[in-house]
Amino acid sequence: MDTLKIMKMRENAIIPKRATEGSAGIDLCACIDEDITINPGDIVKVPTGIACSVPKSCVSLLFARSGLSTKHGIGLANSVGVIDSDYRGEIIAALINNGKEPYTITKNERIAQLCVMPVYCLPIEICDSLDETNRGAGGFGSTGKE
Repeated sequence: MDTLKIMKMRENAIIPKRATEGSAGIDLCACIDEDITINPGDIVKVPTGIACSVPKSCVSLLFARSGLSTKHGIGLANSVGVIDSDYRGEIIAALINNGKEPYTITKNERIAQLCVMPVYCLPIEICDSLDETNRGAGGFGSTGKE
């Protein structure tokens, strides 16, 4: 069975874990010495103090925590963080405050969640046309409101 290997990059890092048995992601914590206040509209990079190694057939995806986003407007600046299988550096969450009030990240606070998913690294083929579908090139609401 494949495993997610986690390495502490900082001594005070919290090893991530699932909040419940059925959790898809593992919670990542802020590995900081001092609180960080994020003002509305600001983006800050918050270290987690850990690095990971996933199988080559997978990708680690960093997602916002639903409580932080719905209660305080704190999300990921890039919506979803893509951590490639060959990256071995510290995982850092770029958090943005989309809310109306400043929010303070505290030491060891859960700031994001990490999910590991399979990824298909398909070869690229240049072509002159693509196969036809009913939808075709329609996008951005082309299938209607419902």
